[in-house]
Amino acid sequence: MKPDRWLTSKRLRAHALLLALAIWGLYIWTIATPTLRDRNGNLKGTDFLHFYTLGSLALSHRGGDLYDIDAQAALATKRVLDARGIRYLPLYPPQVSLVFAPLANLSYGWALTLWWLFTALIYGACCYGIWQLCPNLHDFGRTVALVVIAFPAFFHLIAWGQTSALALACFTAGFFLLRNRQELAAGLALGCLVFKPQLGLAVGVVFVFSGRWRVLAGAALSAAAQIAVGVAYYGVDPFRSWLRTLWHVPVLLSSFEPRPYQTYCLRTFWSMLVPWSGASVGLYVISAIVVLGWTIAIWRRQQSLSLKYSALLLATVLVSPHLTVYDLVILAPAILLLTDWLISYPSAPQGAGTLIYLVCALPLLGPSTRWTHVQLSVIAMAALLCVLWQLRDSGDSALSIRAAYASTARE
Repeated sequence: MKPDRWLTSKRLRAHALLLALAIWGLYIWTIATPTLRDRNGNLKGTDFLHFYTLGSLALSHRGGDLYDIDAQAALATKRVLDARGIRYLPLYPPQVSLVFAPLANLSYGWALTLWWLFTALIYGACCYGIWQLCPNLHDFGRTVALVVIAFPAFFHLIAWGQTSALALACFTAGFFLLRNRQELAAGLALGCLVFKPQLGLAVGVVFVFSGRWRVLAGAALSAAAQIAVGVAYYGVDPFRSWLRTLWHVPVLLSSFEPRPYQTYCLRTFWSMLVPWSGASVGLYVISAIVVLGWTIAIWRRQQSLSLKYSALLLATVLVSPHLTVYDLVILAPAILLLTDWLISYPSAPQGAGTLIYLVCALPLLGPSTRWTHVQLSVIAMAALLCVLWQLRDSGDSALSIRAAYASTARE
């Protein structure tokens, strides 16, 4: 008997269509104003202003101001009059500013529009590439497309003007390269995550304990090369300033996370649930160790890369010390791969499909955490990872997927 019979393609398509129309229709109405401020008074693109400012600093070689909040606020206001009063805590490594230097040559409105298009293109290409590897989803292309468009993490990625699509590209490239047994190249792709170092924590631990030394070597080379680009452009002082800023992040958390209900990881789960900081940190460490232990066990005993990589992505979100709602976009490959596995695996655990659905949908309830203090999405992700850990033998799933690949290749 197939699990979770209520999750029919027709029902999922209807849910995704209604959600897409609701969130994107409301967003388009919100930003349809003649100025750079939307109907709620927020600057369009929100966080993109910070990257636009960093790009402006790169154009003028102002490496000394990359970690000066006051200097950046003044420059942002000078370049974007509607940005008056907006300040950001600078935490990105120096080389990130170089990525946005070309966009800083444009007006803010045009730069934001191009960044939106670039972000959507990366997201769409990653999802399409993974979908192509999911033979059991090929007959449900319209449903998959609607789910991809309605994914709340993608909506927040666009609304915030953030950089998480680049992280998604790193993880997607890593999966493709591991699938082709190119471990060193996979490491090079995953090492690019140094621009968001918190996303590399689970990757590093899991691959160390799994003995994937070529992946780790590639990641170290890639990260070092990326840092070297920033040092070559600015000198070593901005890099040192970045390290000092990261060292003081625990003290700056109140300004770094003004809305903790918009963050999704075990650390904020416990900090919102337990009012004592020492106890919440201890619970975070313990639960993170458990999650990493589950993921390492999955990598050691499972044959299916789809299951292993999905577990790694779930663990990446859960153990990250800081992960905002737009970063959940990195779960898109896991959602597609696990759905494909669920269809192909005849003895999948009851409720696995519902958990995948909840991982997609529960971020919509994030604001309610202000009153409930319980991040249900974190519970759903941990439960889904636990289901994967409890699987003792998915060999029949791996064989059926390989057979489907072979059949497709012959056709």
